[in-house]
Amino acid sequence: MQTSLHNLFEEFLKKPSIFINKEALTPKYNPRQILHREDQIKLLAQILAPSLKFEKPSNVLIYGKPGTGKTVVTKYVCAQLELSAKSKGIPLDTLYLNCKMKKVADTEYRLFAYLCSLLGEQVPPTGLPTNEVYNRFVKVVDSKPRMLIIVLDEIDALVRKQGSDVLYNLTRMELENAKMSFIGISNDATLKDSLDPRVRSSLSQEEIVFPPYDALQLRDILWKRAEIAFTKGAVDEVIISKCAAYSASVDGDARKALDLLRIAGELAERENANSIREEHLNEAIKKMETDSVLEIVRKLTKHSLLVLYSTILLSKLRDVLTTGNVYSFYCKLCESIGLNPLTQRRVSDLLDELDVLGLIKAEVISKGRYGRTREISLSIKGEILDKICELTKEVFGI
Repeated sequence: MQTSLHNLFEEFLKKPSIFINKEALTPKYNPRQILHREDQIKLLAQILAPSLKFEKPSNVLIYGKPGTGKTVVTKYVCAQLELSAKSKGIPLDTLYLNCKMKKVADTEYRLFAYLCSLLGEQVPPTGLPTNEVYNRFVKVVDSKPRMLIIVLDEIDALVRKQGSDVLYNLTRMELENAKMSFIGISNDATLKDSLDPRVRSSLSQEEIVFPPYDALQLRDILWKRAEIAFTKGAVDEVIISKCAAYSASVDGDARKALDLLRIAGELAERENANSIREEHLNEAIKKMETDSVLEIVRKLTKHSLLVLYSTILLSKLRDVLTTGNVYSFYCKLCESIGLNPLTQRRVSDLLDELDVLGLIKAEVISKGRYGRTREISLSIKGEILDKICELTKEVFGI
């Protein structure tokens, strides 16, 4: 087995690749030209431009669904701003922080400790009062005249974990030498409504919305990246157009569109093909849909997951399921793992939610003089069901 793996790796290294720069299809890649976001780039640049006169720019909240270019545009504008500032001798720095990263913003202590580290001030990971870490951050920020722009990506994750108080402390810092502004990036368009009114007024002085990309825009983006990522002739108009059309019909997410093209390329390479064919793209779509379903399932509450698990197991025994069938089975599962079951009415609501998520179908069927009943069936099929079952067993230790 070890010898055969060695041979496999050696063969892989020897054979020509259809990729030139695979990183061009990943979120890590920073493109020199950002397509179809000219308006957003210009607006953000206009908002931040006063910093070049050492005037504090307005704080900005940026909204948009995942994969709409929020982060890449923000990083691009900030990088260009830093270059302009450097050429004019203006002490300006931008700090980027992804609030969703583990051990970065899950506590107020870690948030300020991480910000301190970005400014060269080392703080122990634990052991100090949070107020002391905050004071250290204020001190290092205000240690000299400077313009500081802090980018809080996935800011909604910070608000969910810490509430609005931490943002209040950040946006209301009293500085004598330095000036500081914030850019908050969020997938949640309702974020502002969940903020404390004091924070809302200071943080959302300006707002920029990033709409989803359409099929034509995605096609342009994919072509541009494909020219960098693949060898000549490895991908053609048919593949790019189909990839763009599929991604636009789902959610207009450029990141997923690029992932789809990358996976299709990897599948083609495994077959020693010198170009991506439609069957490679179809297989990549199937794989990504499986991954998307699992992502949805992982975010379900424990009771929703048990209701879905009950439906999957019962579907193997019965052709037709009702709410009552699912509820009875769900109650038995709750008893077996020591979980207090919800009421049947609440489980009925959970079934509606699973229907909206596209995991099941809940259809009301007329039985004539016997009234109406709701029939439950699965919307998902195949190997994904086994993966959901494995995930459920892992969560509950069944």
